[in-house]
Amino acid sequence: MIIKEIKNKSEWNSFFSQCKEKTFCQSWNWGEFNEKMGDKVWRFGIFDGDVLVSIAQVLRVSARRGSFIFVPHGPIFKDGGSEREAIASLFGYLKGFAKEQRASFIRFAPLLERNDKNVSIFKDLGCITAPIHMHPELTWELDLEPSEQQLLADMRKTTRYLIKQGEKNEEVSVEQSQDFKDLEAFEEVYKITADRHSFVPFSMKYLKNELEAFKDDDEVVIFSGKYKDEIVASSMIIYCSSGAYYHQGASSLKYPKIPVSYLLQWEAIKEAKRRGCKSYNFWGIAPESELEAKKDHPWKGLSLFKKGFGGYKKEYVKTQDFPLSFKYWFVYIFEELRKKKRNL
Repeated sequence: MIIKEIKNKSEWNSFFSQCKEKTFCQSWNWGEFNEKMGDKVWRFGIFDGDVLVSIAQVLRVSARRGSFIFVPHGPIFKDGGSEREAIASLFGYLKGFAKEQRASFIRFAPLLERNDKNVSIFKDLGCITAPIHMHPELTWELDLEPSEQQLLADMRKTTRYLIKQGEKNEEVSVEQSQDFKDLEAFEEVYKITADRHSFVPFSMKYLKNELEAFKDDDEVVIFSGKYKDEIVASSMIIYCSSGAYYHQGASSLKYPKIPVSYLLQWEAIKEAKRRGCKSYNFWGIAPESELEAKKDHPWKGLSLFKKGFGGYKKEYVKTQDFPLSFKYWFVYIFEELRKKKRNL
């Protein structure tokens, strides 16, 4: 197979739209976002002769712990693609490419079902499981083919009830926009959420660049959930190709008995159906084994919230690293310690 760089947005998007298993992390606009954040971005096509069989958006991430080459939720394929052969070809190319970029390791976040066959692809290439993940390895998704009535019927009883209560409450409203001023309002609630769950929030620069990268193609919406005209919940939803993604979310506990977050999520799901999306991706959830082992797991409440809307889990091959330098092991230790600190 041959690796070629693709520089035409239409060519990239055409193939991207035909891939059933994908997330926005391999979209053209996510590459634009990463460039705005200062990372270098390449978009490679894997060709079998003259036929494009796979694409891989590749980032050079520069961090205090060192630079590395990262393939976020990729490479991706059309149905029936030769995953093993294409990944091996890309991997062989990236080993030399990464050294040219003075990277200390290569990191893959594969979007392949976690099974023995797919795990062996990376094991046979000499990769090791990364100490942390950068994008979800376990997601919760909702099939949007059923009617709105059926989607409601398939939800957890409590979730359905709270949505109905939100719809009946005249002091509860959900507004949509792509305005940067609403992003500033999101940030305020986001900070409260970060303090409550003890995580480091993305910067305002990060949030603005994400909105800007997807806004021109009408692929992002800010949902503001209000009670008595006060924003108490907010989310940034990415609508990309045939999928919708709950990527950024925040909520205040100022009015714990007012179900604003539930109504907001339902409005985002209905918008996805209006746009013709086939699935709604709630993004990451915690594995049941971790929730049982750690009663204070930071994702416990959020995972329960997402599952209440109905749907199914998708479990992908864990993030894979290929060390290129002894410096990688300093990164490995650093990330292991950070994971323990975050109680993950």
